[in-house]
Amino acid sequence: MANLQRSGSVSLSRGINKTVIYVICILLSLLSIMPFLIMFVNATRSTPEIQSGLSLIPSTHLISNWNVLLDKSFDPFRGFMNSLIISGCATILTVYFSSLTAYAIVVYNWHFRQPFFTFIMAVMMIPSQASAIGFYQFMYKLHWTNSYLPLILPAIAAPAVVFFMRQYLLATLSVELVEAARVDGSSEFSTFNKIIMPIMMPAVATQAIFAFVGNWNNLFMPLILLTQKDKYTLPIMVSLLRGDIYKTEFGSIYLGLSLTVLPLFVIYFLLSRYIIAGVALGGVKE
Repeated sequence: MANLQRSGSVSLSRGINKTVIYVICILLSLLSIMPFLIMFVNATRSTPEIQSGLSLIPSTHLISNWNVLLDKSFDPFRGFMNSLIISGCATILTVYFSSLTAYAIVVYNWHFRQPFFTFIMAVMMIPSQASAIGFYQFMYKLHWTNSYLPLILPAIAAPAVVFFMRQYLLATLSVELVEAARVDGSSEFSTFNKIIMPIMMPAVATQAIFAFVGNWNNLFMPLILLTQKDKYTLPIMVSLLRGDIYKTEFGSIYLGLSLTVLPLFVIYFLLSRYIIAGVALGGVKE
């Protein structure tokens, strides 16, 4: 009888704890979703309605806000394509070359391996804004202003991604697998591309999300380097929508922000399932 009472109290305690955890998770999820919901709702409201207070009920001014965007020379298709070219190319370079660098640090036993990794960590501590003036002068001398190259090529060097990939390889990669591939006659690049990259896909998908979001939302460097309107990215176009306090159309700004955020949701949902699938497959041992 005592055992039954004890097991019943344990089950009740576990049920209460689980309920509390679920409630906290639901509240945190709502807090995370709320800013996006407000943004999408405000995209359908007029400026006076937005200034009158918060509302979670969509209004009827979506078409008028869209017309205001077009009147302000806001070209969503052009901005989307420019942002997609920069973000897509930079993301591919970031995840591939960072994975390659991490692979070299983990697998190859060379004399300056640890100093090289320490140097990468030191570079990670330097904010990009600190070198912006020198970087712009360098690009100006190369005649690379109003070009996508200065926004894409530096993505090859991503210290934070290298650090993440290195830690992932240390936990998942068996060096014997690489040695077996070498014995079978596989070249180094073939081993990396066909064996190592599939193993790293969960980490690659995770970093691809962060890299794409970071490059898509990047405003500082594109605003400095790009001065031709046909090369503007979506964040630049949205930043130029704001006029003075009496002429700003807040509804159109929220609509522009919504258009900027939507591709990020698509990328996240497309890659998040690969992360979950990769973790699930990695947890199965034969």
